[in-house]
Amino acid sequence: MSEMDDIQYMQEALALAAKARGYTSPNPMVGAVVVRNSNIVGRGWHHAPGLPHAEVEAINDAGKNAEGADIYVTLEPCNHYGKTPPCTRKIVEAGIRRVVVATEDPNPFVKGGGIDFLRSMGIPVDVGVCREEAETLIEDFIWYVQNDKKPFVILKCAATLDGRLATSTGDSRWVTSSASRKYVHELRHACEAILVGSGTLKNDNPSLTARLEGVETRDPKRVILDSSLSISPDARVLNQPSNAETIIVTSIDASMQKAKELQAMGATLIRVPCRNNAGETYNRLDLPYLMNELGKIGVMSLLVEGGGRVAGSFLSETLVNKVMFFIAPKILGGDDGIPVCRGKGPLLMKDAFQLKRVDIARFDDDTLVSGYLK
Repeated sequence: MSEMDDIQYMQEALALAAKARGYTSPNPMVGAVVVRNSNIVGRGWHHAPGLPHAEVEAINDAGKNAEGADIYVTLEPCNHYGKTPPCTRKIVEAGIRRVVVATEDPNPFVKGGGIDFLRSMGIPVDVGVCREEAETLIEDFIWYVQNDKKPFVILKCAATLDGRLATSTGDSRWVTSSASRKYVHELRHACEAILVGSGTLKNDNPSLTARLEGVETRDPKRVILDSSLSISPDARVLNQPSNAETIIVTSIDASMQKAKELQAMGATLIRVPCRNNAGETYNRLDLPYLMNELGKIGVMSLLVEGGGRVAGSFLSETLVNKVMFFIAPKILGGDDGIPVCRGKGPLLMKDAFQLKRVDIARFDDDTLVSGYLK
């Protein structure tokens, strides 16, 4: 196969992997294609935990055509027993001639094991085709397994051209277009959890679910920062049909009675310490402590939706991995709207948060600027 052929077949495998976005956690998305005589004879992707891996699906789809064929897989084939047998054994038994891998398994405990085993069996393995695309596809999984199971944090904001989330009255419906909001629901479906502060909950009373017309979606866990348990029992997050749990994060000394009432309504409570940083006049919930707690319950990716003080706190605590700012072509024109970020920022421009790997996309007249902080 030529280099261009390898790229073409791997891109097909990546497209297959993406079909399972939002359904594979705590596993990564993986796709595979089997190629024989320059034709794709088998396709597969990992659908959900406990189900066959992508390589197994692709080889089964290929049937007898797998013998003497090449297999392209977006992630290193596993070489250990979990809920399913090792994919490396399936590859050997099928008579696969060559294996092309986009990227190694990021888990330090198993990285390279599958590749080494296949090579020990005399099967050539090429690694690195479409590596960047493959690693971006599973960036949350990579971060999670390499950073003590802490969530990959995406900070999402929607703002006017003059940097306002809402008017001075708290009105924010709607800053951005329906096309932007549709994409946000796709983001919600892809993430394990979504987080807002008590102010956003009070002003907007959001559902924090993933809703796409004609598409079956998975709701994220709903995480509410509410140090004093001010949440109303009538809040939508507590009163809607959803399989995802509502998690209320509160202070250690918050009302025990209110906590019991909320738990009786089906909410989960996480109590965390509070502290205030230098120059602040209020206590804030300990967000690094919370990240550890969310990681313990399997939250691999966290979408932070606001409001301004929450966004500023996540940035100042250097907890944000990826930023996604939707900018609408609207101007409030005053100094009394609610800013994108609140709290103390750097005094010098050279100390501003700098994005890397910046990408620009359009949704109707809105502009999405995304990039990475870590």
